[in-house]
Amino acid sequence: MPRQRKEVDTSTFEGRFAVRLRKLREKAGLTPEDVAEEIGAPKKSIYNWEAAISVPPLGTFPILAGVYGVSVRVLMPEK
Repeated sequence: MPRQRKEVDTSTFEGRFAVRLRKLREKAGLTPEDVAEEIGAPKKSIYNWEAAISVPPLGTFPILAGVYGVSVRVLMPEK
């Protein structure tokens, strides 16, 4: 049975950022494992970012943007 995804609190920056990352990843047709391999990060980091447990280091933003084919600005959620 697949694990249930915990609801992310979108009232916080971290929550909105997490939702944005997940949507961009899914739109790109990638799994968290694909992204982890592409950027050289542990897959647990990708899961934590998408669950709003943590956010990536600032230096990772341009790398993620490149993987998803968007600008860094697109990674930033609106209020």
